[in-house]
Amino acid sequence: MARDLPIGNGDMLVTFDRRYRIRDLYYPYVGHFNHTLGHEQNFGVWVDGEYAWVHDDSWTRSMRYVPDTLVTHVTLRNERLGLEIVCNDCVDFHEPALIRKATVRDLRGAARTVRLFYHYDLSVAENPVGDTANYDPDTSGLVLYKGDHYFMVNGIDCNRAGIDAWAIGTKRFGGAEGTWRDAEDGVLGRNAIAQGSVDATVGFEAKLEPNGTGTIWTWLACGKTYDDARRISRSIVDRTPALFQARTDAYWRLWVRRTSELNGTLPPEVVELYYRSLLILRTQIDNRGAIIAANDTDITHFAGDHYSYCWPRDGALVAYALVMARQAELSRAFFRFCGRAVHRNGYFLHKYTPAGQLASSWHPWTIGGERVLPVQQDETALVLWSLRKHFDQFHDVEFIKPLYVPLVISPAMWMLRHRDDNGLPSPSWDLWEERRGIHTFTVAATIGALQAASLFAADFADIERAGLFEEGAQRMLAALRAHLWNPAENRFARMATPKPEGGYTLDMTHDSANYALFAFEALGPDDPMVLAEMAAMVDRLGVKTAVGGVARYTNDYYHQVDRTDTGKVPGNPWIICTLWRAQHAIALAKTFKDLEPALEIMKWTAARALESGVLAEQLDPHTGAPLSVSPLTWSHATFVTVVLEYLQKREQLTRDAVRRAAASRSEPLL
Repeated sequence: MARDLPIGNGDMLVTFDRRYRIRDLYYPYVGHFNHTLGHEQNFGVWVDGEYAWVHDDSWTRSMRYVPDTLVTHVTLRNERLGLEIVCNDCVDFHEPALIRKATVRDLRGAARTVRLFYHYDLSVAENPVGDTANYDPDTSGLVLYKGDHYFMVNGIDCNRAGIDAWAIGTKRFGGAEGTWRDAEDGVLGRNAIAQGSVDATVGFEAKLEPNGTGTIWTWLACGKTYDDARRISRSIVDRTPALFQARTDAYWRLWVRRTSELNGTLPPEVVELYYRSLLILRTQIDNRGAIIAANDTDITHFAGDHYSYCWPRDGALVAYALVMARQAELSRAFFRFCGRAVHRNGYFLHKYTPAGQLASSWHPWTIGGERVLPVQQDETALVLWSLRKHFDQFHDVEFIKPLYVPLVISPAMWMLRHRDDNGLPSPSWDLWEERRGIHTFTVAATIGALQAASLFAADFADIERAGLFEEGAQRMLAALRAHLWNPAENRFARMATPKPEGGYTLDMTHDSANYALFAFEALGPDDPMVLAEMAAMVDRLGVKTAVGGVARYTNDYYHQVDRTDTGKVPGNPWIICTLWRAQHAIALAKTFKDLEPALEIMKWTAARALESGVLAEQLDPHTGAPLSVSPLTWSHATFVTVVLEYLQKREQLTRDAVRRAAASRSEPLL
């Protein structure tokens, strides 16, 4: 199930599903630990002797954010109960604290007493063994803890500050379902403590006048010690939760609008998704630099693992979007993270935890008894390519200086060593992490990286290396044209596999990843080879249903929905693959009319977002429903990139038109 509403501050991330249940609670890193393990945290309502959990079908839900913020605006309406609840949730911009406001309104015209119940099913440090939950008389709150993770739950209702109704007990052990069951009669048992596999439920009360409203505030504060969590909770009481939510609202408005406003050439839905994408990107970025691919634990049911890791490739392309949006602090933090993670020999391995440790992997270190490097070479290349884009934008020499050797020289020298006799990269895994060989995407990314390294070396007067890197890039480009181009099909292979007797076997499967040919500047967007490749891609990988979009490659198996006709549905539409087509249209454009296809793709993307603005990895080709993880950080970053490339091209075309007009008005000298 998609995570419709992620909120966070770089140390703490909370996600809600489409039925308004908290599903993920990450702290102290974005992506680690997930103290809920994806289990639902229930939220329920008791009134007039009746009870309903908010995830029940008796509720209608609108799941949005307050514009330009990371404060939610969720409207819940239940005609049977005669209630409407407007919920505003945020993670404080500075402290690791989830702050929740619920405004309850009577719809029956009667005085009523309403009780709200919040359920916390934590598995502290991702393990339910050895947890403790207890009522804390010092703060009138609940504390859940283990080791160096403490969580304090507290709140304010119309009666008092602090918790007066609570239940603490056992969950998923010995037949116990959990304390959420205790809420369904509207009264909680007030057990003082429980240990082991435990959960807790707290209740608050609002007294409503006929057609009136009542407000309840509750919060969950995190800390490494009891004193840390208590300090934050007491500060919220003393300064009021309303102040904490207001300051968080103000902070995100400042943050997202820090750069110049988008000009008036874009439709409102595109502008709205652009700003929302920046904010959602920020929720997926740890304050220590790791850019996490996605934080949606439902994917563990499919693959037995999750996306809460930093892939250097994904991170590099997200960093490029951040550079274009002039979010320099975030891109710098990412590259410093990469400087700590990169291997001493200059390459990146598969993926990394938010703390920078080597993460789980399915890339082997030996194949057929032969030792191999378990790498995707494009990951190393794209960090270097993206670092150059950062430097071109900000010219921050002091920042680059300590990264010059670990992220420029060492990777570039490794890429030169990691080549075959023709000058192509040695086999590695592809960006989809499915095939080992020499991939067009990897070759294009490596050419772009070597060219970037040459520019860096020239800037630092490292003339010999500058020439070495440029020669390597040009030799690789010639080999790309000679060995991965298939003249019989008039397009590039997606992969070449070396043959024992020499030469290569070409895999001619249509693959959207070949957009890399122009995207990383190996070839120009108007190169005849690129034009032929993109034309074939449009013809073969376009999804020919009402949903539309572009598939990854022909007969893509991953979460495949329709296997009946790969001519019509070559695979599920992917947001990034569809936006890559827009990038090519923008790069090619010589007139404003040439930009129209890219604008249509941006509008298509906005139409495929959830109500909250969240973009999935891929979509059902017939219903448009989100598939796989959601939100996918890469999807939002690519949308940001396309919007800014579109605006840059419009500005360029406008300047060109002004120059032509000025030249046409000038009189020739006699």
